[in-house]
Amino acid sequence: MSSLNKILIPFDFSEASVNALEYVVNFVGTEKSIGILGLYVSKMPISDSDNEKLGKDFSKLMDSFGVRLKVASEFKTETGKVISTILAAQEKSNADLIMMGTMGDKVTDEAITNTSKLVLEANCPVISIPYGTSIKEPKNIALVMGGEKIDDKAVLGTLLDVARTFDARVHVLTIYKDSVYDEQAIKESNENLLEYYLEHFYADHTFSKNEDVEQGILDYIKEKNIDLLTILPRNHTEKSTPSEGRLTKLLTLHSEIPVLALD
Repeated sequence: MSSLNKILIPFDFSEASVNALEYVVNFVGTEKSIGILGLYVSKMPISDSDNEKLGKDFSKLMDSFGVRLKVASEFKTETGKVISTILAAQEKSNADLIMMGTMGDKVTDEAITNTSKLVLEANCPVISIPYGTSIKEPKNIALVMGGEKIDDKAVLGTLLDVARTFDARVHVLTIYKDSVYDEQAIKESNENLLEYYLEHFYADHTFSKNEDVEQGILDYIKEKNIDLLTILPRNHTEKSTPSEGRLTKLLTLHSEIPVLALD
């Protein structure tokens, strides 16, 4: 049974957010009891009339997608700083997942900062949805891992939920910059865990050496026809130093498919 009950989508009526909303609506579909909460964040207070108009415009967009949801969508507006307001709304609404649109590297520095900050600061899973991505169900999912042993096993729960929902195959990728001499030891330490927590959705584990880790991941996406890329931005690993988020930022900017950041 899925533990996904509510999805929060930051929404500002931009092309990227409309594209993301359509993706989210199709992600939820007609059979899943998952609520969608659209959140409009304004730096300045919004009048009652403008607030009402935004709500009506959001409802019209939802209707235009032609998907009859099991749970009626919600829409709310908040005033404040973008990132902190979104994170506060996620906690208050008990949303299990944030799904947000992004223009990738075709945006201003401020938008890039907002996207990466949200992914890295959220205490829940986040799926960033690049503008122009195909509106389709994820059937092949890639989980990118480092060479360390996974410590926080529960973090794989959302990935399993998504795999179950769409009957998707999970392909695990480990990329090394240097030697792969300890490949076997690492594989053995994680293999049983992956098979147990990802059940029969776990397909295979590929080890690859590449000086450019990001390019290696992007090449793998094309080679395997991956629909959803999954990353662990905070290095949920045993005795490891938390990542500064550089790879997460790069993948969020350059990936042409949605990126699920687990937390």
